Amino acid sequence: MLNVIVTDPPRADLAEVDKLATYGVATVHEAIGRDGYLGPTIRPNQQGTRIAGTALTVLCWPGDNLMIHAAVEQAKPGDIIVIATASPNGDGAFGELLATSLVSKGVRGLVTGGGLRDTQELRDMGFPAWRAHVSAQGTVKATTGAVNVPISVGGQLIRPGDAIVADDDGVCVVPRLDVTKAVAASEARLAKEDANRKRLADGALGLDMYGLRSKLAKIDYITYAEYVQRAGEGL
Repeated sequence: MLNVIVTDPPRADLAEVDKLATYGVATVHEAIGRDGYLGPTIRPNQQGTRIAGTALTVLCWPGDNLMIHAAVEQAKPGDIIVIATASPNGDGAFGELLATSLVSKGVRGLVTGGGLRDTQELRDMGFPAWRAHVSAQGTVKATTGAVNVPISVGGQLIRPGDAIVADDDGVCVVPRLDVTKAVAASEARLAKEDANRKRLADGALGLDMYGLRSKLAKIDYITYAEYVQRAGEGL
C-alpha cells in the first residue's frame, strides 16, 4: 500500500454527474451494460434518498479511521466519500461527528465497505450513507493509509473522481471518463422504459413485448385436472 494523500485528482464534471441522479442506480447500472453495481451488501442507512457525486476515496487500516479524518481536508463540494479497508472489517469507523465535518465541506454522502455507527443521528441530520455493516464498536486513529487512490468496494474498482450514484437500490460507480456516455445511455433506457410502461398499463404482456414466448416452447400448458393426474397431488 502506498501511504499517500493525493491532493488534486481529476473529477468527473459535476453537471453531468448530477444528471445521473435523476435516473437512479438500477437504470444507470443497466444502461452501462449491467456494470458498476457494488452489490446487495452495500445498503442504505436511510430510505427515500437518491444522490450522485464524485468519489473521494479513502483506504483505511482495519479498526482505524485516521485516513477518514485526513480525507475531510481534501473534500470538495459535490464529493461522496467512499471508504475501503485494507482487509475486511466491520467496526463503526464513521459516525455523526465526522459527518458534521464533511457537511461543512459540501460532501453529499458516504459509501463504505466497512462499518457505520450513530445511524439514527445520521438520519436525523439528513446525511445519507450506504454501508456494509452497522457496529457500535469504534476505531482508533493511529495507522496511515491513503486518500484519493484506487480502491475496491463490493468487488468494484473505484477511482478518485469517478461518479457515484446511490439510492434505495444500492450504489453504482461510473468511471470518470464514461460519465457523459452513461448519461446518454441512461436517458435512452429511461425513454424505452417509459414507452414500455405505457404499453403494460394498456394491457400488453411482457411475454409478447420482450419476445419471451419462444423461450417457453418446451413448456406444456395444462389444466388443473391434468396437473393432478400427472403429479399425483393437488395444489
